[in-house]
Amino acid sequence: MPKRILEKTALEVSRLREEGAHAVGGVTGLYLQIIGGSRSWVYRYTHHRARKRMGLGSYPAVGLAAARDAARSALTLRNSGADPLQARAAEREAARLAASYQMPFEQAAEKFIKEHESTWRNLKHVNQWRSTLATYAFPVMGHLNVADIEQAHVLRVLSPIWKTKTETATRVRGRIEQILDWSTVHGHRSGPNPAKWKGLLEHVLANPNKVAPVQHHPAVPYAALPNFYRRLCSVKGQSARALQMLILTSTRSGELRGMRWGELDLSAGLWLVPAERMKSKRLHRVPLPAQALAMLNQLKPGEPDELVFVSNRGGMLSDMSLTAVMRRHYPEAVPHGFRSTFRDWAGECTHHPRDAIELCLAHAIDTKTEAAYRRGDMLEKRTVIMQEWANFTTASF
Repeated sequence: MPKRILEKTALEVSRLREEGAHAVGGVTGLYLQIIGGSRSWVYRYTHHRARKRMGLGSYPAVGLAAARDAARSALTLRNSGADPLQARAAEREAARLAASYQMPFEQAAEKFIKEHESTWRNLKHVNQWRSTLATYAFPVMGHLNVADIEQAHVLRVLSPIWKTKTETATRVRGRIEQILDWSTVHGHRSGPNPAKWKGLLEHVLANPNKVAPVQHHPAVPYAALPNFYRRLCSVKGQSARALQMLILTSTRSGELRGMRWGELDLSAGLWLVPAERMKSKRLHRVPLPAQALAMLNQLKPGEPDELVFVSNRGGMLSDMSLTAVMRRHYPEAVPHGFRSTFRDWAGECTHHPRDAIELCLAHAIDTKTEAAYRRGDMLEKRTVIMQEWANFTTASF
């Protein structure tokens, strides 16, 4: 029968000075080891007939009661068939891995932006991401690990601006959602996304379309367009010519201002807008009506990589340069509104197919199924539409 070790008190343990291993009782295998004046706890046990020693910390940093608790936990593991040393090593490795995967939200946001900025259209978009997150999200949860972010944190960001800066707030919410999704995929967090709108925040925050209804770009009514276009023709400068071309092609300002001679096939009456300059990231063939071709020929075609419409400083026209022309001659509308003018005219004054009209504006077809079966871009039909549009626009001449 093994010798029973009497339990030492904390006072008795504090008085131990002789070098060696001193059994303190309470848990079989628990010893206070004294070597060269240094004292530490050791738990001795046998696992699969192998004798092992497990350190439990130094004394008195780890007191007698804590050492006995640690030894009991190790004894329980050994009795279950596990090796306490291996179990502790595995636990420490898991904690190390968990710590390595911890990432503050601000750091995750920056990594997300760097991974995706090459796919975004321009530097302005990148700056908007950084500025809105820095202004609204980082002060609340920039320092928090993404694994610890909950719905309450997201609401602390969004609630103060949801009704006063609704459009900004909805963008911030979407950006937070994307960053947290990225964090989940990369193993930095788990569980549902607390910034998700559908099925989650939609039940907490007011519908943004009802809080701040979408404001469409103010446009020139199509009935007033011919008179406006006639006045525009008398305005001097590249900005006015670019605005004329913007109207005749129904394209976006950035696409038009970036037009280069190498994108134009004047003999075929086509403008091929490269995919990288399109919002849809797909090549867009724009049929050029006779009026647009006449204007381009008057401009004297240059080298393929030269801009068609050049600013006074020699570079691309700014978006504001087109806006300035509008403000002087039709302050109630903006350049982007001409796309709406075209859409209203085509819907009210023609019987052309809806899909062809939408493709004139480079809009995506509504459903994926429909898009899968429509591989062409209806160029012939669009050519007819755009010529009719140009004829209508120049009808007052």
